[in-house]
Amino acid sequence: MNELYTKTIEGIEQREITSCDENTPAYEAAIAMASHKISCIFVTNAQKKIIGYVTDITLRDKVVAARGDTSIPVKDIMDNPIVSIPSNTHVYEAILMMFRTKTRYLLIEKDGKYTGSISRNKLLGEQAESPLVFIQSVRQTHSEEELKRKWEQMPAVVAQLLNSDVSAAIVNQIITSISDTIALKVIQNVIAIVGEPPAKFVFMVLGSEGRKEQTLKTDQDNAIIYEDKANDHREEVREYFLNFAQMVSDRLNAIGFSYCTGGFMAQNPNWTHSLSHWKRNYDSWMMEPVPETVIKFSTFFDCRYIYGDPTIMDELREFLDKELQQPLEKLFFHMAKNALQYQPPLTFFKNIRTFKRGKHEVFDIKKAMTPIVDLVRVYALKHRIFEVNTGDRLKALKSKGVFTEDDFIQLMQGYYFLMGMRLEKQATQILKEKKEPDNYVLLNSLTKIDELTLKEIFKTIANFQTRIKFDFTNNLFG
Repeated sequence: MNELYTKTIEGIEQREITSCDENTPAYEAAIAMASHKISCIFVTNAQKKIIGYVTDITLRDKVVAARGDTSIPVKDIMDNPIVSIPSNTHVYEAILMMFRTKTRYLLIEKDGKYTGSISRNKLLGEQAESPLVFIQSVRQTHSEEELKRKWEQMPAVVAQLLNSDVSAAIVNQIITSISDTIALKVIQNVIAIVGEPPAKFVFMVLGSEGRKEQTLKTDQDNAIIYEDKANDHREEVREYFLNFAQMVSDRLNAIGFSYCTGGFMAQNPNWTHSLSHWKRNYDSWMMEPVPETVIKFSTFFDCRYIYGDPTIMDELREFLDKELQQPLEKLFFHMAKNALQYQPPLTFFKNIRTFKRGKHEVFDIKKAMTPIVDLVRVYALKHRIFEVNTGDRLKALKSKGVFTEDDFIQLMQGYYFLMGMRLEKQATQILKEKKEPDNYVLLNSLTKIDELTLKEIFKTIANFQTRIKFDFTNNLFG
């Protein structure tokens, strides 16, 4: 299995690109596909640029089943958008991209040119035992009872990955892909029941889910933004989305994604609004920051859409990017103070600080990780970086020169070591101990190497917290 996570697309056999002009009749495209024994033909415009593709499924659904004219030009039935990847992309990244973009074919790019194409079936066919095939099985699931059973299999998938020494960062990506797929299925099922939405909207996820850092102990964090012209029928639109959100939330809870105890869910009337209302929310949080609103801003900065019209999210990001160019020292001061709220669990003598839980000495690994998430978020905001994932934010901060190579390595390795330990602990609790997962790690369960590694990570966090005090609070000691 390890090869799946180290092998690049260059190591996979590619197909030569077969193409036809956009005005080619559908029947001629079918003849060309049969002649070349291929299931996909790419479509080019007058400038020879690839603008779409036609597959055997396209021809079946849009021509044969529709009893359409076989002379129809392929530009009228082609699928798009075109999705391409560099040839040095890892296989697992290519598969996850296919799931995310819902494309069945990828163009391979090298030195600015397309060198070939590859299909999802080809990639998955070579990974018969891969957890990525499990994602495909989730995509093919229809009922919510089946989705619940799929989610219940996640601990075993996570354990398999970790036992194969797959990095926690990749495991997070896989958990995210599966949870996103389940959420999309639920959203589509609900729309089939309540009817098409009365306005364009996005269903976005927040917090750890928004950062693509979900674990096996997860709850719902989501919100809805709908277009402003919906204000012409404000009450009708609002009633639809609140009812829609309630149905989605109830179904996700039944599958295994618990209700958010803090109420950060789209079913809460506070978190389903028009785009202009959301802009006012963000603006008030930024301009009049207090500890409570800073927590809201942090939660809603860690957001990404999983369903709907992406242009709504694009407009919100453009608004935030403009607002973040203003002097916002008070906002960053309070966000820095929030990042200092959780101290790494180290005693004065550099031992791991624990507390009693029942008969055992434990520490909370989630709280141990939180300072890294918080401090990276503050620097990302300061430098207007809109990556949502902590690891991606670190990469962007390194590329901007905010963090050195050593800073980057220390924080990346520390964060994902803690994440791997957390995931392994939760999978063990579910699979072997048959109990609900939590975030408490027993001190006596650690090996000497684990204990030494944790102490070094906690020292690193403490050092960065000193830096954030200096950079944002102007108080090295407070």
